[in-house]
Amino acid sequence: MLRTIDLRGRTLSPAELLATVPRAEAAREEALATAAHIVDDVAARGEDALRDQAQKFDGVAGHDIRVPALHLDEALEALDSAVRAALEQAIERVREASAAQVPPPTVTELGPGARVTQRWQPVRRVGLYVPGGKAVYPSSVVMNVVPAQVAGVAEIALASPPQREFGGRVHPVILGAAKLLGVTEVYAMGGAGAIGALAHGVVSLGLEPVDVVTGPGNNFVAAAKRAVAGLVGTDAEAGATEILVVADDSADPRLVAVDLISQAEHDEQASAVLVTTSERLAAGVLDAIVPRAAATRHAERVAAALAGPQSAVVLVDDLAAATAFSNAYAPEHLELHLVDPRPEEFVHAGAVFVGADSPVSLGDYLAGSNHVLPTGGQARYSSGLSAATFLRPQQVIEYDRDALAAVHDAIVTLAEAEALPAHGEAITARFEA
Repeated sequence: MLRTIDLRGRTLSPAELLATVPRAEAAREEALATAAHIVDDVAARGEDALRDQAQKFDGVAGHDIRVPALHLDEALEALDSAVRAALEQAIERVREASAAQVPPPTVTELGPGARVTQRWQPVRRVGLYVPGGKAVYPSSVVMNVVPAQVAGVAEIALASPPQREFGGRVHPVILGAAKLLGVTEVYAMGGAGAIGALAHGVVSLGLEPVDVVTGPGNNFVAAAKRAVAGLVGTDAEAGATEILVVADDSADPRLVAVDLISQAEHDEQASAVLVTTSERLAAGVLDAIVPRAAATRHAERVAAALAGPQSAVVLVDDLAAATAFSNAYAPEHLELHLVDPRPEEFVHAGAVFVGADSPVSLGDYLAGSNHVLPTGGQARYSSGLSAATFLRPQQVIEYDRDALAAVHDAIVTLAEAEALPAHGEAITARFEA
């Protein structure tokens, strides 16, 4: 079910490690081409394109793309009380953790009358995507909406795929979660088309273009973000999910197996990777994963993900090699099942889960952390969704006349050195009689 990559006895350079990590590259390349075409179609044809895509991909026609207020009210009223209580607990935890991500304004006094203030301004309007294809993700409503609210975003538009099972409505649990958070602008549209609609706007729906698009999804959603980058801001490309478990001989093979399966159930393109120094543990995980994968509800999906080129068991010589492999892979989710975990050495990961009692499922729901995380190696240079995603650092410069006089000569000198004399003259003019 899981292939084995044996790196023992080999010393690999960073470039060689990058070439070794398991990835489903063909799927990503296909997604890029398809998503760009879908986004362009929405930009050109608006609502007509969205309706064609809904019929093709979701099996839905004639539905309300802009969700009526009544649907939101009905969904919240019908929300299971236990689900509502769990969502409220998640909201409280994510709100508290997100509040810590908003920096306070900072004032730097560079001299008498010379002040630079660094402040963090929220973007005005955001578009949040919540997947709804193979599973239902009210937790993603929480993970998208709460950081935006904490950041101070004024307008929030939320998109999620229409469901054939519910007559073309967005899944009622997602609608209930949105209403619970006070989000009233919701659209029944999915995939790359939804990303394109949020970025370009759709006049006939009253959908104004947003400033930032965020949210997880499959590889087509991630690729669509790349297609609209530059037109709008985006978070990291949170595509098909990934879990990398780094484990030594002390790990429980049963727990490693269930954690790999937990992420494999998301999608056939999900990545489940174990890196270990222990041949005994690897064998134990392979033994444990077969019956559990066969018995889980989404067994067919799990089997496809585990058998794909993006999943593997990787054998390495020592913890240093495991650390190097993990940092080259830069996983979305990293679990450390180690006697001496040293999380500070695992510098490239969307989120790091330390110890057997901190599984990825905890982060998916109630850890307080955000589960919208970079995939495809982007954790090497990008971060997960947070309040900071919706904030822009802005500098406010305030100098009085004496403070400007103190730097007059230096400014003129640098302006002359750069052959931009008018820059210097703009300063000198303020001191002419």
